[in-house]
Amino acid sequence: MRKLAVFIALFWVVTSACKRQDTADLLPTSGKINTISVIIDDQLWNGQVGDSIRNTFAAPVLGLPQEEPLFDINQFPVKLLEGFVTSTRNILVVKKAKTTAYELVENEYATPQNVFHISGKTAYAILEVIRQNAPDIIQKMQQTEIVENQRLLDTSRISTAAVKKKFGVDIHLPTGYTMAMKSKKFLWYKKEITSGNSSLLIYQVPFHRVKTTNLIKSISKIRDSIGRLFIHGSYPNTQMITDKSYTPYLFKTKIRSKETFVTKGTWELRNDHMDGPFINYCIVDYPRNRMLIVEGFCYAPSTPKRDLMFELESIIKSVEFLKKPKLKYTK
Repeated sequence: MRKLAVFIALFWVVTSACKRQDTADLLPTSGKINTISVIIDDQLWNGQVGDSIRNTFAAPVLGLPQEEPLFDINQFPVKLLEGFVTSTRNILVVKKAKTTAYELVENEYATPQNVFHISGKTAYAILEVIRQNAPDIIQKMQQTEIVENQRLLDTSRISTAAVKKKFGVDIHLPTGYTMAMKSKKFLWYKKEITSGNSSLLIYQVPFHRVKTTNLIKSISKIRDSIGRLFIHGSYPNTQMITDKSYTPYLFKTKIRSKETFVTKGTWELRNDHMDGPFINYCIVDYPRNRMLIVEGFCYAPSTPKRDLMFELESIIKSVEFLKKPKLKYTK
């Protein structure tokens, strides 16, 4: 019995080592952020299955002023699943087969990579597999793209000493961002781009400022107060406010295991013609008895904004809480 246990342990070690070696030998993936390769024959692509894939994975991104797709899709026939196609990060393989199945294979051809295999006896069976698994597929793809975007941004970073000192957190800010304004409990970083600029705000408010009975209204009110204090146009009475024409989208998530409220919507300058999208992360920080708010917004007229906002979201999700102070608040 003891010999059997030793054999199993050795087998596990050898197998694990082989897996690690296999991953290490893989080439790195390539391609633009938020792009997926769909491997599917033309007959399926030009029918209901193709329509379902386009409607699902190229659906409009929530919170943008103009429609932009969730992912850019490149379609290839099944016979072309080779060469540069296998180096993309997200691959969706869809085909007819004798069995109906769904499988995710990570790092099948390169790393980091997600290869989603979907098959079915009929087009209807394939449609059902897509419908049932689409939310998980999208979530996995987005997680991979966030990590990849963070890796690219981390190749060159600026000092965040002011963030650490004021808020007890660190955040990965890439080169290009400079401090536009600071006050006792507020920091504003900005990056100039060809078509305008991207901004990142960091501030904090007491718990009681966020009313959980109406989170969207409460967070919008806080945003507007920050705009009134710090973010103005070139003329009097042109502060930034939440666009009242569209109700922001609200989600719940976790950042570093902390409950977080995410709002996505559009902003505008009062009595002016400037506007754009924003994404606001309101993080519940019980040890510090506060709501830490990290928000990104951009101004880029006549320019696609999906990837600009995705970069800001990648930066926001890099936030790290430093050494915790003595507990002040218990839930």
